[in-house]
Amino acid sequence: MSLDTTTIEAAAARRPIAGRARALTLAVVLSAELMNALDGSIVYTALPTIAADTGAGTAALQWIHAAYALTFALGLITGGRLGDLYGRKRIFLAGTAVFTLASLLCSIATGPELLIAARVLQGAAAAAMVPQVLATLHVTFDEGSRAKAFSLYGTVMSLGTVLGPVLGGVLTQANLFGLGWRPVFLINLPIGIAAFTLGLRYIPESLDPTTRRLDPLGMFLSALGLLLITLPLTLGGEHGWPAWSFTAMAAGLLVLTVFIAQQRAKNRTGGSPLVVLSLFTGRAFSAGLAVQLAFGLLSGAFFLSWALFMQDGLGLTPGQAALGFVAASLGEMGGAWLAMSLVRRYGRAVPQAGALLAAASLAGYHQLITTEGTAMSTAMAAAPMLAVGLGLGMIGAPLADLTLSKVPDHHAGSASGLFNTSTQLGIALGTALTTLILFTHTPAGTRGPAMNTAFAHSLWYITATLLTMWALMLLLPKQDRAN
Repeated sequence: MSLDTTTIEAAAARRPIAGRARALTLAVVLSAELMNALDGSIVYTALPTIAADTGAGTAALQWIHAAYALTFALGLITGGRLGDLYGRKRIFLAGTAVFTLASLLCSIATGPELLIAARVLQGAAAAAMVPQVLATLHVTFDEGSRAKAFSLYGTVMSLGTVLGPVLGGVLTQANLFGLGWRPVFLINLPIGIAAFTLGLRYIPESLDPTTRRLDPLGMFLSALGLLLITLPLTLGGEHGWPAWSFTAMAAGLLVLTVFIAQQRAKNRTGGSPLVVLSLFTGRAFSAGLAVQLAFGLLSGAFFLSWALFMQDGLGLTPGQAALGFVAASLGEMGGAWLAMSLVRRYGRAVPQAGALLAAASLAGYHQLITTEGTAMSTAMAAAPMLAVGLGLGMIGAPLADLTLSKVPDHHAGSASGLFNTSTQLGIALGTALTTLILFTHTPAGTRGPAMNTAFAHSLWYITATLLTMWALMLLLPKQDRAN
């Protein structure tokens, strides 16, 4: 290989930018991440209206959500590698265009069949689009500005997840132009069109010059293994956890074991594996994935349980319950801002402090629920979420940077795909465990004081998860500074 070729390939792997172009690149990729974060949860509060309008039954309503979540989770690893191989800008733009088109198809669906098919297409497009966000930030921002960019990414991801149900309820209830639930998907059109148009001009291209071809067998094995795990996690609880759900998860673990062996063999023979297993030799990367998995689990379990507590336990309306989500969002924004200003100096101590703050706040929330019971006002139920959100924001904002800061630039796509996959697996696991941790001592479907007791009991599981995350963070970098 000539010196000129090497230089060209190195430039393709990293294209640092500065000034206005860098700000616009950040805005474009984060807007795409916001679309994905919202679409994962925005349909929750719109589902009753969708059912009434389209005639969707219970099973169809499940799939309107699951079709997106499953397709997204299954494609993230492959999506990240596609960016490494064919160019992150190219795959980002293709994913954004298809995601926007799929959103339009969702909005014009007259029956559940087309809506579910469009959600599958949305999920596949998001799986191509989202890994390029972190990868692009990683290779186009220098050490001095990357931490802030990653912190904003974590903030957008967390806020989108929390605000999704609120925005879905507001848009559906507003019934804009008599469209009912359809603006829930139409909102993606202006965002997607702007992201695509600006991305064409302001996102620099980058790729991995060492990746020569795809790994079809690895793609199949990874998708099959993840499907066998995430499908029963997503749907098993609704069917009372039948035997097939546990059999499928066991089979999924077996398939992923075969996948890892296949990736090792491909690496030994000089092939181009789907997953760069050498990434896991980095302590920060492995620990960061574990923390992100736990963070996704916590988010999936807590926010669903909390929504049930406020409405079924305290008898609040959806609008009143939304105030709690607003409080959590404000807290997360404050926590993210605090993390951005401190993480360069204090490193892992910042998210560790956030975990302890959130754990202490939830312990206090437990005491408040136990003392006040159903007499809690809306303000009393929402106010503690400012502190909880502050702690969660201090965790979520810096976690991507602490995990990926030492990843080689040419493996940014693969690393981003793995990071996002850990998030989705955690959310699926947390959602699946909600019934178990919420109704350990009370039957499902309870309301009033019994629901309050169930939720208060579930907070100990969430607190234990936060303390586990604190311990895992001991393996993250002490300080987030360039060498």
